[in-house]
Formats: sequence, structure tokens, C-alpha cells
Amino acid sequence: MKTKRRRNILAQTKGYRFDRSTKERVAHEAIRKAGQHAFKHRRAKKREYRNLWTLRINAAARMHGFSYSKLAGAMKKANMTLDRKSLADLAMNHPEVFGRVMQGLKS
Repeated sequence: MKTKRRRNILAQTKGYRFDRSTKERVAHEAIRKAGQHAFKHRRAKKREYRNLWTLRINAAARMHGFSYSKLAGAMKKANMTLDRKSLADLAMNHPEVFGRVMQGLKS
């Protein structure tokens, strides 16, 4: 049983450098650390995408005379419920549609 567990741990660390791929104790610690980093970075990825979407929306909004905060306020006042992801997609890939959204907010 111990051999099977050891093989499993070492299989998970295949490709790691130095003792992390060959010694059971160090490999076990490497797996635990890798799991912690994976958990943390799954959360960070969401945060980074949200910042990226905000940046893209702001850049496109400024071309139409809005800042990001003014745009967010105008959208809230107009009861528009477009999320950041879809709004950023419009700004990047469909600027004409994004322009029409801006026109709707100005009037």
C-alpha cells in the first residue's frame, strides 16, 4: 500500500525539478504548495479578467466622450443591465454596436 501511495505522489510531481520529483517527502510538500497556488490563482484570474474588461470598456467609452464611471452611472440610471464581460466584448469586437449603446445613453 505504501508503495502505491509513493508512486502516486511521485507521478504527480513528474516534471518537477531537483528533489521535488524523486523524494517522497519533498514531493508531497510540492504537491501541497502547488494546490495552494492553484486555488489562489483561480481566484486571481477572475479578478484580472474583471480589471481587463473595465480597462477595455473605459478605453472605448472615452472615444465616445464618457469615462468609465460616467458610463456606469448612466447605465444604472437608464436601467441597462449589461455586465462587464459582454460590454467589453461589444467594445472590442463590435464597436458599431457599442457606439449605438453610447448613443442611447446620451439621449
